[in-house]
Amino acid sequence: MGCFIFNSSIGRKLVMGITGIALVLFLTFHAVMNIFVIISPEVYDQICEFLGANWYAIIATVGLAALVIIHICYALWLSIQNYIARGTDRYDVKSNAPGVEWAGQNMLVLGLIVLGFLGLHLYNFWYEMQFPEIMGQEPAVGSEIVKGLFQSPVYGIVYIVWFAAIWFHLTHGIWSAIQTMGGSNHIWLPRIKAISNIWATIVALIFMSIPVFYLITNLLG
Repeated sequence: MGCFIFNSSIGRKLVMGITGIALVLFLTFHAVMNIFVIISPEVYDQICEFLGANWYAIIATVGLAALVIIHICYALWLSIQNYIARGTDRYDVKSNAPGVEWAGQNMLVLGLIVLGFLGLHLYNFWYEMQFPEIMGQEPAVGSEIVKGLFQSPVYGIVYIVWFAAIWFHLTHGIWSAIQTMGGSNHIWLPRIKAISNIWATIVALIFMSIPVFYLITNLLG
């Protein structure tokens, strides 16, 4: 099994698919959790307190970090492999092949954009909330961090751009992962693509609604 995962292109894609789906499930949970900062800041703060620096939250954080690292490493590995395999064809100027979306051709770039913004997100939230609690200090109040951060229109726009990149990444990534894991026949593939687009759109819109809400609120005074 280990040789299959490391030495086979299909095995590497399978690892990408499994870690990708796991990250999508986390994003879905995170989106549902975050929307409560608009619906009920008190409930949002209770969720943040429940997660906090408890042993299960720390284990989940470490597991999530491992998933991200594995996903990134395998993405780079596959991209380098594909780059080498194309040889001189990489210099050809040609349009995308039929049925190949723009997102599919630019998954690595989109992934790097998402990764860059993820660093900013960790600094703005994880570093202010869970990390102080791990260090034995009093964490900041989650809803106050969100409100304070998005008082800046710049941050609101930055996060909207980030979520747009996540949307592009997910629209290709979800169905591609499912296809790698076996859902690739001609009947189900179009349905999987449609479900993936709907799923990615809902998740991205939930995330985007938060900075948009604060941008509109601040604009109206």
